[in-house]
Amino acid sequence: MSLDGKRVLVTGGGTGVGADLARAFAGAGAHVVVSGRRLEPLQRMAGALPRARAIQADVTDEESVRAMFAEAGPCDIVIANAGTSDSAPFHRVDLAHWNAMLAANLTGTFLTLREGLIQMKGWGRLIAVASTAGLKGYRYVAPYAAAKHGVVGLIRSLALEVARRPVTANALCPGFLDTGMTERSIANIMQKTGGDRAQALAALTGGNPQARLIQPAEVSAVALWLCGAGSDSINGQAIAIAGGEI
Repeated sequence: MSLDGKRVLVTGGGTGVGADLARAFAGAGAHVVVSGRRLEPLQRMAGALPRARAIQADVTDEESVRAMFAEAGPCDIVIANAGTSDSAPFHRVDLAHWNAMLAANLTGTFLTLREGLIQMKGWGRLIAVASTAGLKGYRYVAPYAAAKHGVVGLIRSLALEVARRPVTANALCPGFLDTGMTERSIANIMQKTGGDRAQALAALTGGNPQARLIQPAEVSAVALWLCGAGSDSINGQAIAIAGGEI
C-alpha cells in the first residue's frame, strides 16, 4: 500500500509500539510526525526515517496538544498511542495514581483525537491504541483498565459522529506486548513474587491462547490496514490483537 502525500502523527512515537508505527507508516510513504514528552528518543526516531519530524508535547496538557498540531500542520492520520501503566492492589490505589492513569491513558487520547479531528478537513483516520484491558478486567490495574475502557467508549461514540464524513475512528486493543513497558511489568512481578523471568512472563502470556507476547509490528499492520483501500466501513471498532484472548 502507498500513503504518499499523507501525514500521520503518532503520540508516544519515540519508543515501543509508537516507534514501530512510525517506521511502518514511513515505510508506506507517509510523512511522519512523532511526539512525546522526551525529546531525545523522538529525535533519534525522526532522524532514522525519511520525511519525519519530532515534536515534544505532553498529551495530558490541552495547550501542549494544541501547539503540537499547530506545529505539525494538517494531519490525515492521527494515532493516539501515548500511555502508561502502573499496578497496585485496588485497596492501595490512591487518588494520585488514579488521576495519573486517567490523564495519560484517557484524557491524553481525548485531547489528541479532538484536536486531530478539528484540523482534519477531508479524508482522515483517527486511531487509538487501547488494550485488551479496555475489553476485560485484569487484577491490580483497575485504574489503567478503567481508562482503556473509557478509550473504547470514546471511540465508539466518536465513530457515530464522524460516520457521514470520510473519516473513521477505531481502537486497537493488543494484549501484552513485546515492549519495554511489558519488561517493566515482568521485573515488577519478579520482585514481588521472587520468581524468575520465565515464570513472570508466563503469568502475562497465560491469558493468550497462543501463549506469547504480541509483537509491535502486528499492531502496526492493523493500523496500516485501517488506512488502506477497503477500510472505509471499519468504524467504531475495538480490534483485539491478542491471539484469541477476547
